[in-house]
Amino acid sequence: MDVHDKETRSYNMSRIKGKDTKPEEIVRKYLFSQGFRYRKNDKRLPGKPDIVLPKYKTVIFVNGCFWHKHEGCKSFVWPKNNAEFWKEKIESNIVRDKKQYDELQNAGWHVIIVWECELKKKQRMDTLEHLVDEILTIVETQ
Repeated sequence: MDVHDKETRSYNMSRIKGKDTKPEEIVRKYLFSQGFRYRKNDKRLPGKPDIVLPKYKTVIFVNGCFWHKHEGCKSFVWPKNNAEFWKEKIESNIVRDKKQYDELQNAGWHVIIVWECELKKKQRMDTLEHLVDEILTIVETQ
């Protein structure tokens, strides 16, 4: 049973953003400060990647640990309420993500996933520096 009434739950869910989230902003600001230029949520590509680096033929998805089921992450816990709905919802997100990543890779794009938990203060700089290294390594191999 839900702890909120239907209107409160609906309002709470409507406040969850699908783009321009805080983790996305952190990654974008860092990349910009390092001289990278990008597009946001390019509708021409499968999955509308959060960040598109056309010069490097690279896309970055900044995934929420709950919504995309980050395996082994303490931020992901199966909900106890309405469990069947959430299992179906999250599993379908995973299937959709995999399909979109495959489509992008088959089209010659490099796909990088950054998890929300990797952007917590303790490990943020390590994650961002590793991200830049990964992008630059892609450039060297082209």
